[in-house]
Amino acid sequence: MNPWHLALLFGVGAVSGVLNVLAGGGSLLTLPVLLFLGLPAGVANGTNRIGILAQNIVAVGSFRRSGHLPMKIALVCTPAALVGSILGAELAVDIGDAAFRRILAVVMLGVCVLMVVDPTRRLKFEQAHLGPLRIAALAGTFLVVGFYGGFIQAGVGFLIIAGLLVHGMDLVRINAVKVFVVGVFTVSALAVFIIHGQVDWGLGLALAAGNSVGGWLGARLAVAKGHDWIRKLVLVVVVLFAARLLLG
Repeated sequence: MNPWHLALLFGVGAVSGVLNVLAGGGSLLTLPVLLFLGLPAGVANGTNRIGILAQNIVAVGSFRRSGHLPMKIALVCTPAALVGSILGAELAVDIGDAAFRRILAVVMLGVCVLMVVDPTRRLKFEQAHLGPLRIAALAGTFLVVGFYGGFIQAGVGFLIIAGLLVHGMDLVRINAVKVFVVGVFTVSALAVFIIHGQVDWGLGLALAAGNSVGGWLGARLAVAKGHDWIRKLVLVVVVLFAARLLLG
């Protein structure tokens, strides 16, 4: 196995881990690198999940130790996301590259609008006030999030940010819930790829090492910098990624 390839994946994984925890879109960096190294699209997709899982395990631990992980919210969102991820990975939905780019760019621009409007200025989301309607809304949102994450993964963080921002949750807690939920449904999605033999373990473990470092650093930055700093970062990231996708 080429050591330069392993070093490249470690570096890209670290950058991707920070991006994934703080904003999203890290898979838009790692997937092209895996494809560049010669992996078929399906194997690249499956291998990428190893890094995602490692990154989120580390980040969840960091958020939980700092007291910023609202477990009640995470446990409401997770079952629906888990079901959706299994369906998404099994169906292996195949959409055209051009259509995917445009859909994801629109999602990112929608997140941009939410970053500017910033619903947290007017809404306060408290775990104690989770009524049946809000639970149903969160479950429906995360069923869609899980389905999307199950077959593509790239950009799922932006969907989670949008889905929780409209309820008024601050971005530090959103990112904590995000890494918890994505970590859980990545287990089920990765299992499907493993069963179908679509994982390169050597490259995946190198990527996971980098993603773990990035996940740890991203969680620490989120807690240290707070909602407003994260909001500005997400705004910059989504504008850049949306422009890249739209312009090809």
